[in-house]
This record gives sequence, C-alpha cells and structure tokens, in this order.
Amino acid sequence: MTAYWLALVDVDDEAAYKEYAQRAPAAIEAYGGRVLARGGRRVGLEGAEPPGRVVIIEFDSVEQAEACFNSPEYQAARALRSDAADARFMIVEGLQ
Repeated sequence: MTAYWLALVDVDDEAAYKEYAQRAPAAIEAYGGRVLARGGRRVGLEGAEPPGRVVIIEFDSVEQAEACFNSPEYQAARALRSDAADARFMIVEGLQ
C-alpha cells in the first residue's frame, strides 16, 4: 500500500535550505520516493495560514518511507535542514 511523506516547512535560511534541497533528492530516489508536490502555490482554505512550503512524496509502503527517513543518506541531508527551517514531517498511508 502506498505511503506519503507530508512535510510542512517554513524556511528561515534560504541558502542553507538550498544545500538540503540539493542533497535530499538522491536519498529519496534511492528508496523509491517520487516527488508529487514541492513548494509551489498554496491556497489556504480553512484554519491556520499554510506553511511556506508543502512537500508530498510518494513511496510504495510505510516501511519504505520510514527506511528513507531513517537512512544515513537522508539523515545527513536532514542535518542541513534542521538549522535552516522549521519542519513537520509525517507519513500518511494511502488507500488500498
């Protein structure tokens, strides 16, 4: 069953975030991740103002999505992001 990374990101340091954005895709692709949405236009419809960036990445399973997030490759990229942005990440299981 598919699973999705859903990331809500507010970038504080554009230059440092750019380094993360250059390194993360290789780790995501290595685990079969497919980027469906990254940045782009957001339209708030209800509730709090949307974050600066919304990212959606599809994986073949929750296990694959978790393995990617916990991988040494992604964690190295994540270390760059942690100082550059405030981010909330979650995995959401898709429908059968």
